Amino acid sequence: MSTRRHFMSRTAAAASAMAFPLVGGAQPKAIKVGVLHPVTGALAYSGQQCREGALMAIEDINKAGGIKSLGGAKLEALLGDAQSQPQAGVAEIEKMNEAGVSAVVGAFASAICLATTQAAAKYNLPHVVDVGVADQIVERGLKNTFRFGPGYRKCAETAVANLHVLNTAAGKPARTVMIIHEESLFGSGTANLLSRELPGYGYEVREVIKHANPTRDFNNIVLRMKAVNPDIVIPANYYNEYALLVRTMQQQKVTPKAIYSVLGGAASSYKFVKEFPDAANGIIDCNHWFNPRDKRSAELKKRVEAKGLFFSYEIFMTYTAMRLLADALERAKSTDRAAIIDALQSSTFADHIMPYGATKFVNGQNMGAQPLMTQVYKNDIKVIVPRDFREIDPVFPLKA
Repeated sequence: MSTRRHFMSRTAAAASAMAFPLVGGAQPKAIKVGVLHPVTGALAYSGQQCREGALMAIEDINKAGGIKSLGGAKLEALLGDAQSQPQAGVAEIEKMNEAGVSAVVGAFASAICLATTQAAAKYNLPHVVDVGVADQIVERGLKNTFRFGPGYRKCAETAVANLHVLNTAAGKPARTVMIIHEESLFGSGTANLLSRELPGYGYEVREVIKHANPTRDFNNIVLRMKAVNPDIVIPANYYNEYALLVRTMQQQKVTPKAIYSVLGGAASSYKFVKEFPDAANGIIDCNHWFNPRDKRSAELKKRVEAKGLFFSYEIFMTYTAMRLLADALERAKSTDRAAIIDALQSSTFADHIMPYGATKFVNGQNMGAQPLMTQVYKNDIKVIVPRDFREIDPVFPLKA
């Protein structure tokens, strides 16, 4: 009996040592987080930027003491490559689930996010969407899915309402519009929303043209633009195609009254402004943007540039999405997936550099999220709308 009792007490001691891994200065177990982006393929630039944002956030969270409610547990990134393909993203979710991640942050493109959130839902795996603007992502009743930024409906409505304000203030010089969009979920969805919204404000949508990803030649589309001669050109596409389209317009001397983008892949991009300053000059964009009045924005920008990178929306959106997750882990006091989902659901996260205020999720969408309107001005990008964040007065139209 005594040997059995002795064995029992030893087992109990061992069990309690496992329950309290901090005893004797042992480090708490790292919390595995999936960081999933298209780092190869057509969207590689954006995916790599997103990954950088996630890793910078993890570095900052760990430096500041990790997840304090879990004894200072550090976050550990499990990196995944969605290869710019939804099905590759799904395969990575399967691997991450097997590896025991507590949550996933990603996966940039709408079509990929649509697939990865669905795949993660099977395992009740919390999935924080960093960019993915298609509203279908948060409209399927998935309890595991949380998007911190605004969706494309919000962005399109904001853009059209502000276009109308700018155009009215200028005496309504612009009446006709041409939309050029990439063919996937993001571009098509944005173009559909704009085509629906614009006529209600009295604009005539002359033409909507879609193109493949990647597209290496925009000459035919720009020739068509010359024939249609719209007052306003609205591009909705990813970085490479956006940059090439606008440069082709410049080469063919096509100068509408405004290039007015909604979630333009290059419009609010310091990379684009640096590489093609003349083509970028004056472009207006309604897009994800940081709060220019928060000094932490400038500090983060400086750190990113010190790495030889551009401070793009992919970096700060994923950086903030990871901070949102860390805040939820802190409050969940657990790495249990259901507990993390509950903590995200009740999030009031406000310690961020976005122009949002406190977080409030309804069906997985942060209701306080909003895009800002920016304009390329003197080789820089400045906020023009709303007034609370305005840095310069808008120039509209660009050419009288």
